[in-house]
Amino acid sequence: MNRVRRERDLPDQVYAFLVEDEDARVCRDIPESACHEQPRAFVLQLAAQSLTKIGDALTSSRLVLAWMLSALGSPAIFISLLVPLRESLSLMPQLFVAQYVREHAVRKMFWAWGSVAQGLALALMVPAVLLLRDFALGLVVVILLALFSLARGVCSVAAKDVLGKTVSKSRRGRLNGLSASSAGAVTLAVAVLLLLVPGLAGQGLAGDARLFAGILAVAALLWLVAAAVYAGVPEVPGASEGGGNAISEALRSLSLLRTDRQFRDFVVARMLLISSAFAIPYIVVLVQRAAEGQLLSFAALLLAEGAAGLLSAPLWGRWSDTGAHRVMAAAAGISVAVMAAALGLHWLLPGALGVVPVAALLLFVAAVAHQGARVGRKTYLVDMATGANRAQYTAVSNTVIGLFLFSGAGLGIIDAAYGTASVLVFLALVGVLAVWRSLSLPSVSD
Repeated sequence: MNRVRRERDLPDQVYAFLVEDEDARVCRDIPESACHEQPRAFVLQLAAQSLTKIGDALTSSRLVLAWMLSALGSPAIFISLLVPLRESLSLMPQLFVAQYVREHAVRKMFWAWGSVAQGLALALMVPAVLLLRDFALGLVVVILLALFSLARGVCSVAAKDVLGKTVSKSRRGRLNGLSASSAGAVTLAVAVLLLLVPGLAGQGLAGDARLFAGILAVAALLWLVAAAVYAGVPEVPGASEGGGNAISEALRSLSLLRTDRQFRDFVVARMLLISSAFAIPYIVVLVQRAAEGQLLSFAALLLAEGAAGLLSAPLWGRWSDTGAHRVMAAAAGISVAVMAAALGLHWLLPGALGVVPVAALLLFVAAVAHQGARVGRKTYLVDMATGANRAQYTAVSNTVIGLFLFSGAGLGIIDAAYGTASVLVFLALVGVLAVWRSLSLPSVSD
């Protein structure tokens, strides 16, 4: 009896410590039957999301996987496919997956099995990295990454729905922020390790392969452990109406963009917020050119990105619980300011962009803004939706954004025709629109 009580007391204590609120037991917008289990649900989801976000940091397509394929001789075409595949394929199929998820009253196992699939995809990359090179390695990694991303889409639909049923408003942003900060902490630790042991990856092809294989193996294990943790979330059964053919129901769900004005306005704001993500690699391009061929320390860039996630995500999460739309606007505003600063230095003091502390500061602030945009829009969507339509909202929003992400190819055309600075000018103007649209959204925190 005492052992059972201790097992129940531990989540309560962790929850009370993390929430740090006299009204920690508040239950808003969740079923009454879920109120008593809220501390356990919060802690288990926080643990599972933290594990997968740490895995995300270790297998970043923008940094780690690109570095891996480049070091092991894969053609550039495969490297260019990493980010679009990881982002778009995890978003676009969700409209069709959501219908099947909605037919089940308990949805946590969709997340758990999706996490298992992601772990297996990464585990299969390990022998590929050890045994293959060049074209063959790039092809296998891209195929496995596509499967990884599709499984990630299933998790995304289920995660927001389970969160909305088990954790109260005014707590969800905090959970998202805390899990994001854990990834920042690990990225920071990896950066420090690379700074302390700069020759860690410089051991030839065989040494590089072993290093990347180890990283992938650890990340795969994190996803498998996360699946086991998430399976224990005390989820109460929810609405399962809306059965029917997946394609017809998906098309019917798209009608939300026409009939639900608030949801449509949110999707437009989220589309504009993508400017904060698109801007980062173009800022890096300006920085690299200003360095006149001197490569900036990869560890310094990781350090800036990790510090941004660790320090800013919890603050963004707390603010999101009281005004997620204002967080979205603030993040867009900060992103615009960083782009303006980068452009100003590029035009007036181009050499300053090649100084490591200046470049690291720009990337740090840009990453802080990107974190705010992610935490704010995730919290706004969950708080805006209800148990009956949360899966639909998530799927429609992510599918539209997944398609919109391909518009990033148009930025390459602008870059080729008018230069990198012109791309940042365009993205800054989009960011201004994102501030306006985000502030015009109604509050959903109350």
